[in-house]
Amino acid sequence: MKYRDLQIQTQREAPNNARTGGFAFLVRAGYLTRENTPTKLGEFAINHLREVGNETLQAIPTVGNDRELFFVIQTGEIEIAHCSNCKYTEQIELARFAKVGASFDFAQDASPLPMEKIATPDCNTIESLANFLNIEKEQTAKALMYTRLSDGKFVFVVLRGDMQLSEAKLKAQVGDVRAARAEEIVSVGAVAGYASAVGLKDTLIVVDDLIPQSPNLVAGANEAGFHLKNTNYGRDYSAEIVADLVQAQDGDACVNCGNPLSVLRAIQMNDNFENILLALAETHHDDKGLTLPHPAAPFDVYLMHISGKELDTRAKAEEIYNELQSAGVSVLFDDRDERAGVKFNDADLIGCPIRVTVGEKGLREGMVELKERTAKENTLMPLSDLVAKISSRNEQHSD
Repeated sequence: MKYRDLQIQTQREAPNNARTGGFAFLVRAGYLTRENTPTKLGEFAINHLREVGNETLQAIPTVGNDRELFFVIQTGEIEIAHCSNCKYTEQIELARFAKVGASFDFAQDASPLPMEKIATPDCNTIESLANFLNIEKEQTAKALMYTRLSDGKFVFVVLRGDMQLSEAKLKAQVGDVRAARAEEIVSVGAVAGYASAVGLKDTLIVVDDLIPQSPNLVAGANEAGFHLKNTNYGRDYSAEIVADLVQAQDGDACVNCGNPLSVLRAIQMNDNFENILLALAETHHDDKGLTLPHPAAPFDVYLMHISGKELDTRAKAEEIYNELQSAGVSVLFDDRDERAGVKFNDADLIGCPIRVTVGEKGLREGMVELKERTAKENTLMPLSDLVAKISSRNEQHSD
């Protein structure tokens, strides 16, 4: 492919909206616009990544499971839970963790205590309730109320008060839901802010699997200003569904090995080749530009010529371009009549694994200049050996 055909526009400065170094270099090298839209070069690179498939991912330090791959990046649009020890990785909404029983002393005695109705004025949140009674949030039962979209069934969810619901886990159990409306809450006998599963009618009750292991919890009395002490699953209410409904938090114990989980921001990989391009840029760049490896780089070689006074360097570069392509080597031929310094800078920005420079001085001796993108020094290469050398290098880096 020729430079002019791709209409590449490089930039000397990073865009003001660049949140990461990789994105900045993709814009500066002409793969993306400032609005994050692929250019012709970007589209070519993305299509190339589709062709090389799984080989590309080997060049990126990803984490994942059997279904999904993620690249950890501070600006990622999703959150994942990741175990650095056993490498367990899952989107935060679906991540499992090793749940532990309540730490408060009397919970060690699993004997249910008598249920007692107590006045709790202005305690319509878990925080206000725990503060009023001077107890831990894990000694309370949290109520969440939904309506199932498929049939209008009222869904009442019970979690321990120190936990957060994963709606993705809930939907996996009951189907799509929406928040229950005020009149729907009243119709089943519940009171918002003071609700519990005790005594409800026409309700699908769903509890987190930690609830049966958590005795004597404080729950709503379904009466404004009142709660019930010592509610116990099985004695005071039961559920149609008992399942893991809780969202993992940073520091929770890994379900596989017990190591603390880390919650990280990431982008999803798999078949999202726009994200793969960004991940490559994040992991493969230096202070001059991109350093894309073979086979992930859209071109194996950046070929350029330096205008001479006597020899037609461009014509010779065109010959080399055709020879390399015939040998199966992908080439970006910088066919512009630009100063050498501009071409060198653009070659570094675009980040092809090898730069080949055709200059008058070298041609007089039957040589061209070859420089690997990450190498410090240039080497002179006999023209007769060039195609074989680059082809051999590509084979080595593909193994």
